[in-house]
Amino acid sequence: MILLVFIALLSGTALADVWHDAQSYSFSQQIGTGQGLSYAITGTGRITGVRVWEANNNFIYGFQLRYGYTWTDVTGLEFGHKQEIILFDDEAIVAIWGKYAFYIQSVVFTTNLGRSLFAGRPVGHSFNMYPADENAELRFISGRFQGAITSLGAHWAIVTDPYRRNGKYLQ
Repeated sequence: MILLVFIALLSGTALADVWHDAQSYSFSQQIGTGQGLSYAITGTGRITGVRVWEANNNFIYGFQLRYGYTWTDVTGLEFGHKQEIILFDDEAIVAIWGKYAFYIQSVVFTTNLGRSLFAGRPVGHSFNMYPADENAELRFISGRFQGAITSLGAHWAIVTDPYRRNGKYLQ
């Protein structure tokens, strides 16, 4: 009988963790026209850097994310000026906002420490993306591109990072 109670408690804890993880995930709907090829930039662990390519303060042409010390492949084009932010330990992307028309015109990645990466020209329709759970952070982005980036969506979750120990990334 005690064994059954122990198993039930253990199972309940595991189910609660799964339920909490499901509740902590949210998706900010894609904005933009959605023309062209689809993309999803994903990785393992926490996002530690963001690169954005813009051309002459105009469209957003490409994205690249860094997870731990590893940069993903570039989505879109490495065209124009590269803007970059490298995050500090325990810093995370907690909001994305900007403007769009046919292409993504401008984008701002904002961190929990109040720092931002701004790229593009602020012309067009406004958008704001942020997680439903205040403890969540950006996990990956998705959308479409056709020459420049035509749509952007954000995926948020609470991150447990297997590549960190005592606040530092393992190499």
